[in-house]
Amino acid sequence: MERALTREEWLKVKVLKSITFVYEAREDRVLAAINSGKPEAWSCWLTRRLALVLLKRAVNLLASTSALAQRAPADIRGELIAFERDAAIAKTAKAMSHTPADVLKTSGTVAELVQRLTISSQGNNFRMELRGETGGGAVGVVERAELERILQMLQTEVAKADWLGTSAKSAATPTTEETGPKPARH
Repeated sequence: MERALTREEWLKVKVLKSITFVYEAREDRVLAAINSGKPEAWSCWLTRRLALVLLKRAVNLLASTSALAQRAPADIRGELIAFERDAAIAKTAKAMSHTPADVLKTSGTVAELVQRLTISSQGNNFRMELRGETGGGAVGVVERAELERILQMLQTEVAKADWLGTSAKSAATPTTEETGPKPARH
């Protein structure tokens, strides 16, 4: 059973408005910079294990909560889920922007290791919460399309890290999207 957060702990939690992922080879971790360059900024490190588990479970969560996939015959559900993902990436493309390298460097120096990351379904949206080992954190409610974009951004960094192996890396790297650190804005 999880304990309730104290008032002081809640004061450390930031509202997730944007997120940028950057693979840092020296750390062999992915930096998640939340609200970069803003007073309410917070950042954390995602380990290989956590990032890979997150990608696998989030894909399953999206598939199991897709109204379109639930109504479709089993033999075409995979294609419909891929269609939804492509539509989500197209829908969120205008929200993408470049995060300056100096802002990301600053985020990396103050980042804490993620202790807990949860994504839960809330009607047509998803609640995303990241908690660090020193009590910091971020929480936000995102639309399905925004979650798809966030996962795609993380997948791109995982591919850069080659955590899936070389053959999976080339299949996972988008060919039409410019890769690089970009936040998903809500």
